[in-house]
Amino acid sequence: MTDASSAHFKHLQDLLWWLPLYIAVASLAIFLQPPLPVHSTRTLAVAWDMWAHHQFWVPHINGAPYAQKAPLLFWLIHAGWVVFGVNDVWPRLLMVLIGAAQLILSQALALRLFPEHPKVARAAPWVLLSLSFGFLFGLQIMYDGLLAVWVLATMLCLVPSQRHPSPRWIGMAVCTGLGLLTKGPVMLVHTAPVWLLGPWWCSWARAHRMRWYGFGLAAIISGCILLAAWVIPAVQMSSAAYAHNLLFKQTSGRVVDAFIHNRPFWWYLPWAVVLLFPFVAWPRMWAGVLLLPRPLPPGLRMTFAWLVPAFLIFSAFSGKQCYYLVPELPGAAIVMATAITLLRARGGRAAHSQWLSAWPPALGAFAMASLLFALPLAADSSKLQNHWLHDLAGISAPYGVLYVLLGGFMLLPGRGELRRLASACLIGSATVYVMVTMAIYPAFDMHPATSLLAHAETQGRAIGNLDSYDGQFEFAGRMTRPVIRLHEGQSLQSFAAKHRHGLVVAYPRRLTATDVHYARLVQPYRGVWIVIWDATSLATLRRGQQPPEPHAPTILLPTPNYWRYTQIH
Repeated sequence: MTDASSAHFKHLQDLLWWLPLYIAVASLAIFLQPPLPVHSTRTLAVAWDMWAHHQFWVPHINGAPYAQKAPLLFWLIHAGWVVFGVNDVWPRLLMVLIGAAQLILSQALALRLFPEHPKVARAAPWVLLSLSFGFLFGLQIMYDGLLAVWVLATMLCLVPSQRHPSPRWIGMAVCTGLGLLTKGPVMLVHTAPVWLLGPWWCSWARAHRMRWYGFGLAAIISGCILLAAWVIPAVQMSSAAYAHNLLFKQTSGRVVDAFIHNRPFWWYLPWAVVLLFPFVAWPRMWAGVLLLPRPLPPGLRMTFAWLVPAFLIFSAFSGKQCYYLVPELPGAAIVMATAITLLRARGGRAAHSQWLSAWPPALGAFAMASLLFALPLAADSSKLQNHWLHDLAGISAPYGVLYVLLGGFMLLPGRGELRRLASACLIGSATVYVMVTMAIYPAFDMHPATSLLAHAETQGRAIGNLDSYDGQFEFAGRMTRPVIRLHEGQSLQSFAAKHRHGLVVAYPRRLTATDVHYARLVQPYRGVWIVIWDATSLATLRRGQQPPEPHAPTILLPTPNYWRYTQIH
């Protein structure tokens, strides 16, 4: 066996451990329940609207152009539907494949950054797959995971290798364009600083500054041309309002005086603990970070040129969400993997001390187990007056046993400490998702409400929605006509007068006895309630009059037992 084939075999051998583990756990978790509102259902609603109306160039939702996102993820969903038909299995499988691609690309990037330390590349995917936020977010059908793939691919094109000492500019152009087609100009926030700081971390960039900046600028411009090849026809096919929202509002409206998620500059600092859990709670990782070599080697310089500017730029933006930093998680995983690997290679007390072991995450697992064991006891003593905790108490004890085992697994001595911590936290994160699925999700099951609205649409009834509508019924009900957005007052009265057999969906924070008596259907929904009304009944009540008695009792979901903890005003 040649050296090249031996190295290739070793690389494949490394994949055999973490890749099947991630695919198995992620697939089990993501297929336990239908896509969750509001993020996953909204993405599917856009893809379905485009598919149902054969409008593949301009994204649409609820019959109107959708300027919030570029179309690449929708096109990938459509590609699967061409082969398998319209379903919600392929989009979820696509998310699992995107997560696996992140792991593979992270290992490849770590190997290129630290060729002299191959154990960094072996450790990096373990660290990444165990980050709880990244794993749980990856179970949603959203754009940032796919964006992370193109960010990683762009980094791989920028970082020279031993066989190719110069960057791959054509690959960078293609990956930049695909990233722009995934989530717009924010792609450059993740990648452009690494290119701009090239001479600080890359010897080739220092030796060939003109070529580095010249070809890099050409690659970015080429990526923008790829985006423009979609944007220009899309704007021509749509309205001036769509063009304004797409080209200006969706970027500038999140940078200065954001119209959504407006938060202070320091907001990401405390949330960084959540993003980097559980490794942020591992003392040995921090010891490795504190003992990183000085000056920083080129590989670490590259990752810091990636992470620090992105963190500062996103902090400066007015609009903030945790998942905006998902494309930075692979870079953070590589830094943590490097810290642990170099600490182990150096040896000494810090590399083997039990005081620096994974005891804090293990204690967290034991604390979770204690809580899960206590819930049934509290339920039996009638001390639980919260339906969420009461539902969880019915299934919590077996999961408490699992968390005890995971905590003990993390404390086992010997080699493989990182892999034990990573495996335990991956399984622990998936277990949280499973518990929520089994105990809490039935209260959020949108199928009965969606079936009622879809049946009404087939009967030709108009459907109105009070306040904002995020497409949560559109894909699941395969609805093809727009849901009409309404407001309290004249808007509702006019709708009821025009559509006497129509239905109206409302989202009250508190239920009243009137809601429970006169509505068609009532169920919980993301901290509020979904109440579906006959339009004339609701309009009559809003005028202060009493509507006729309903023909059938109100459907109360999910179960009668759930309602004994609900206060009706």
